[in-house]
Amino acid sequence: MVRLKHRYLLVNILYPDPKTTNVRITTGTADQNAPYSLQFRQPSSQQLNIKILLRIIREGVAELFGDYGSGKVAGTLQIKYFSPATSTAIIRVSRDHYRLVWAALSFCSFLPKPAEEEAIRRARISIKRAQRAVKGSATSAIETGAVAGAVEDDEDVSMINGIEDHDEAEDE
Repeated sequence: MVRLKHRYLLVNILYPDPKTTNVRITTGTADQNAPYSLQFRQPSSQQLNIKILLRIIREGVAELFGDYGSGKVAGTLQIKYFSPATSTAIIRVSRDHYRLVWAALSFCSFLPKPAEEEAIRRARISIKRAQRAVKGSATSAIETGAVAGAVEDDEDVSMINGIEDHDEAEDE
């Protein structure tokens, strides 16, 4: 009889506030009066799901350990449980290679942004472009056409079967 031996890793996704440091602040708002371990626990965004978390882990293993690590954990890596409300996941991996996944999780420093933040960022970029266009930093339509390769004088170019022939245009 064959026994498959696996390890289960319990993962808590933490969202530390970049504005605060590791020093505990004793005076302040109600959020700062909460225990330090609760100050950086938040629900995960709706964009973070099992497939994305699995892809992040696989990319982390590939980045740290290359093809060797990817091949070792590919067959047994599985997410058994994920709760976006508590930002908790249970990951199953083979006993021989669980340290590769553990290391990849330790070095993981990015997660998908919530959709609202992405939409706000994109809207801000388009507003900035429009403001620059109004101020005159955008090129005019004629300059844009010239950059794209449009020729302003049709007399200089002779078209034969849809192909520009500059030599014949100079001869004429």
